[in-house]
Amino acid sequence: RGTVEDWDGEIIYRYMSPISYTMSAHERAVMAALGCLEAIRSGTTTLVDPFRHVPSYVEAMADTGLRLWLSESCADIDTRKIRFGEYGIDEAFGRLFLDRTQELIETWNGARNGRVNCQVAAHAPDNCSPTMLGKIMELARRHNLTRTCHLAQSTGEIAAVKAAHDLTPAGYLDREGFLGPDLTCAHWTFCTREDIALLAERGVNMAHNPAPSSRKGPHRVLVGPIRDAGVNIALGTDNMTEDMFQAMKIGMIVHRAGFGREQEGGLDPQPQGVLDMATRNGARTLGALGEIGSIEVGKKADITLLDLNQPAMRPIIRLTSNIVNYAHPGLVHSVIVDGEFVMRDRKVLTIDEPALLAEAQEVTERVWRRMVEANADIAPPKGEIPFLDA
Repeated sequence: RGTVEDWDGEIIYRYMSPISYTMSAHERAVMAALGCLEAIRSGTTTLVDPFRHVPSYVEAMADTGLRLWLSESCADIDTRKIRFGEYGIDEAFGRLFLDRTQELIETWNGARNGRVNCQVAAHAPDNCSPTMLGKIMELARRHNLTRTCHLAQSTGEIAAVKAAHDLTPAGYLDREGFLGPDLTCAHWTFCTREDIALLAERGVNMAHNPAPSSRKGPHRVLVGPIRDAGVNIALGTDNMTEDMFQAMKIGMIVHRAGFGREQEGGLDPQPQGVLDMATRNGARTLGALGEIGSIEVGKKADITLLDLNQPAMRPIIRLTSNIVNYAHPGLVHSVIVDGEFVMRDRKVLTIDEPALLAEAQEVTERVWRRMVEANADIAPPKGEIPFLDA
C-alpha cells in the first residue's frame, strides 16, 4: 500500500512475492488481521482470499469474526525466481503448497460453526505446470471444493505461457481440463475475445478487481464483451485496499465504459447490477448463494448496517444509487456475521484496533528493511520510503 501503485515495472514477482516470503508467521498474521479490520470497517462480511503460507495466519483471520473462504495459492515454479527469468519446475517447492493446502482443509474447512471454509487455488498459469494443475483438480474433487486462479493478469504471464505452451493462459488451462463452473478466475486483464468466448462457454466465474487495476491508467480488461457473454462477474478488492465501496464506484465507471464493445459507453449496468456484483454474484462463485449474498428468510444473518443520516447519503431518491455512487466506509454503523456483531455502533468488537494499527506499522517497517537487505535488486526508488533511508 502506498508504493507499487505508483511505480513502473512488474510488481507481482518483484515485490509482492518476495515480501510475503520475508515475513514471519506472526508478521503475516498481523497484516492479515489489518486487512480484516479494514474489511469490517468497509462493511464486508465475507472474504475470499487465496495467498501463501495461509495455515500460519488463518487463526488470526478467523478470530476477527468474518466469514472466510481461504486457499493456499499453489505453484510448482518458484515465484521468487521468476523476476530473474527462471521458470524451471521445482517439485519440492510445489509439494510445500500442496501440503499446506491439505493441512488447511483438514484443520479449517467448516470450522467455527461453518464460518471458515476452504477452496483450492492455482496461483497462476505461468507458475503451475500441467502436473500441478492436475493435482489441484484432484484435491478439489476429493474434498468437493470450489477453485480459484489468477488469469491473464500481466504481460509477463502472457509471454511466459506463450513460450512454454504456445497458448494463451486461458487456452492452456482449457487444454489441461482446468476450466469449469466451479472455477473463479481473477483479473482477465489481457484475455482476448477468443479467450472470453472460451471462458464463458466453460462457465468460468470472473473476480473483477477494478480499483487496483485502474490505478495506473484506464483499465484494459475487455469488460464489455465479458458482460455480453453472460459471465458471472463478482467484484473484489484484490490488494492495497479492502474497501468494497471503492470497488463499486470504480467498477461502475469501468463497466459503463464497456471497453471492447463496438459502441462503448452508456448507463448499463444500473446500480442494482453493480451491488449484485458485490453481493449475490460473489456468493454464486462459492456455490453459497443459498446461504449468503442477500437478506432473506433462511439465509445466514450476515448484515451490514449503514447510517443513512449523513450528508453523503442525503437526499434519498434512489437509495441503491446513493450507496453505489457515494457511500464510503465512514457510513458503516454495524456489521453482523452469523448473527454476531463484529462491529457495533462503529466500534470493532473482535480486534484491539489501536494496538493492531501500531503493530502493523512496526511490522511493515521491519519487513521492508529485511526484504531490501536480502534482495538488493528490488530496492525501491531512492527517497520513496523514508524509513528505509533513515
